[in-house]
This record gives sequence, structure tokens and C-alpha cells, in this order.
Amino acid sequence: MLFLYTIIVQIAGFLLKFIALFSPKIKLFVDGRKVVFLTLEQKIKDSDKTFWFHAASLGEYEQGLPVIEKIKMKYPNHKIVITFFSPSGYEVRKNNTVADVTIYLPLDTKENAVNFLKLVHPEMVFFIKYEYWPNYLNELQKLGTPTYLISGIFRKNQMFFKWYGGFYRKALNTFTYFFVQNQISKELLLELGKTNVAISGDTRFDRVASILEKDNSLDFIEAFKNKTLTIVIGSSWPKDENLLVDYINQTAEKVKFIIAPHNIKEDQIQELKKSISKKVVLFSENVKSQLIASLQDYDVFIIDTIGILTKIYSYADIAYVGGGFGNPGVHNILEPATFGVPIVIGPNFSHFAEATALVNIEGCISISNKNDLVDVFSNLITNDNIRHEKGHICSTFVQMNKGATEVIMKKIS
Repeated sequence: MLFLYTIIVQIAGFLLKFIALFSPKIKLFVDGRKVVFLTLEQKIKDSDKTFWFHAASLGEYEQGLPVIEKIKMKYPNHKIVITFFSPSGYEVRKNNTVADVTIYLPLDTKENAVNFLKLVHPEMVFFIKYEYWPNYLNELQKLGTPTYLISGIFRKNQMFFKWYGGFYRKALNTFTYFFVQNQISKELLLELGKTNVAISGDTRFDRVASILEKDNSLDFIEAFKNKTLTIVIGSSWPKDENLLVDYINQTAEKVKFIIAPHNIKEDQIQELKKSISKKVVLFSENVKSQLIASLQDYDVFIIDTIGILTKIYSYADIAYVGGGFGNPGVHNILEPATFGVPIVIGPNFSHFAEATALVNIEGCISISNKNDLVDVFSNLITNDNIRHEKGHICSTFVQMNKGATEVIMKKIS
């Protein structure tokens, strides 16, 4: 079965090279993997001691960061290697300061796995949340390398728990230990006979809680806000923006809006800007070329850059987090939550435990249509007590769920 799987991966790799001719994202995926082994040869010596962390994309990287930072502190003489599967993760965090080497993960063939592990020769390996690559895991098991899953989450509908999922169930045998987010995940693994499992919780809570200890000030956001109630719209998609733009254009409330779209392609940004009838400015138009003081004259600020949304949430009085009108669903709500901001999301959030929990305890509000949006925003804008109460629920929720990193570090030490 592993042989057949490898052939499929090789065929997929060939097809991706063709698709890359027409897709900029797939081109990044393909081209980025061409230099992986050369990069490793240049940056990792045979005498180096290393740890390897693998993240599917940006969210998993942020999720694993508390553990990466603790490992780096505890083992300062080891090199940290971080791999990404997706361009959306690698391109944003390729210049991070926590890793010694940040690269794409070569496709999961036996040859790639053997060559990769020979060059990296990690003492410990950490897969973050999910992604189970059979060839890599198989070779790690042959080498006897301790391999951990951190912030893992399992659901009954995953292939591991289907009658035909034996191949992937076998991949789970290679893990030294599973650190999972919740009781359901532990019980599902126990059904498969896995007793090497502990409920650690979600390391994302440690990550977002640590944000409060950092400098989150942005002078241009402070100038734009100008002590006015501000709604921050983060990671929005067109389906979110259709509702939000109607509200922005029609509302008479004294409120400002900051929009940080999920996609920042120039044509989409310009289309969004044109759809807004109020006074609107782009980050690329003003902050880089004009006086910051002039930002106070605008009603809407579109952030057409990446990497600053977390800090922007610290200025929010209300946050709308996008993705909830599409699949797989809502984006990261923990970042605004840690700042004590009430959160509004779309209806698709059931696959995200933290969103479900915050909706249930009423720190986060789910809407389904334009009327819901108008009612919720109006209530939060005009009622300070309700706004502050829901914000407090959010910040308390984050603080109460910290500690996953400590559980993991105690076990692996």
C-alpha cells in the first residue's frame, strides 16, 4: 500500500509542475521545493544537533510557536528546522526569527524522506495539529526518532476511523506520543488502542495570551482611530464583505472601520475600495507615502498588507472575523479574544472548538444575514455594558485555557 501511495504522490508532483504554469500559488509550491535539499546542505552540518517542526500552513505555525520558543530556550545549542506544506504559510513566515532553517517540506516520497532526514538528522520531531505523511513517519520510526503530535485533534469522520482507513491507522503507530486538544480526540485514539496520549489542550491559547506581553502599538492605527469607536474586520472574504459594505455605507453610527481582507490582490482591493461610499484609504496609499496625521480624516481603512492584523485587533472595540460564510469556516477568533474584544462571525463555525465554545458562552455572536449584522452591530455600538461584558468573556476564556505548552514540555523533557 505504501508503494502505491508513493506512486500517487509522484504522479501528483508531476501534475503540479504542469498546473504551476497557470497558477501563481502552485508555482510557489513547486519552485519553493526545488531548493530545499541545497538549502539544508548549506545550513545544516553533520555535527549540528537539530529539532524538526512541521506545520501545514500559517495557522499551524502560530499554533506550534509556543512550543518552538520553549524548545529554543531550553536547547539553545540546537538548530530549529521548520517546514511548511502550503505557500500561504511559508511565504508569510519564511523570514521568522525563531528557526535556523525554514523551508518547504518535499513531497512525501520514500526517496525525499530518506534524503531529508539524512540532512536534518533531528533528535526530536513535532507535527503540529495534523498532517500525517506516511513515508516520513515510516522513516522516522526506522531511525527510532521520537516523534510527537502537538495540539492534535481527531474527529470520527476522519479516515483513521473508517473501515477502509487501515493504511492511515498504521501511520499513527509511528508516533511516540499524542498531545491532543480535547477528550473526544483522546477517546477516539483509545478506540484504536493508542494509550500514548494526553489531553494538553490547544497551544494556540498560550500563543495568543503571550501577545499581551508584546508591544502592539501602531502609530498609524492610533491616528486613524482618533479615539473613535472602531470595528476591525479581519480575514474577510467577499461573502463577508458583501454584508459589511452595505452596513458601512448605510450606517449613521459614529464609528470607524478597519478592513484586513484575507486576500490582498490589487484588483480585489480596488474593487472593495470602490464599493465603499464613505471616505476610504488604503494602507499602501497612505502610510507609505503621506502624513499619518491625515488618517484621522477617513472613515474606512483597508489594510492591503500582511503581518499586522494581530496588533490591529488591540485597537478594536468590536471585531468581525471573516470566513464564516464559506468553507471550511471562520478564521482565527482567539487573537481578538485575547484583547478582550467582543467578536462577530458568520454561521459556519462548528468545526472550530474555540468558536463553538465562545458562541455558547456568548462572548462571540454568530450571524446569518444582513439583518442579524445590523442588529448585532447596533447593540454592541450603543450599549457599552454589553460590549464590555462580552469582551471580558473573551479575554477570560483565553486566560482560562492556557497551559498546553507546559504539559508538552514536562512530558518530552
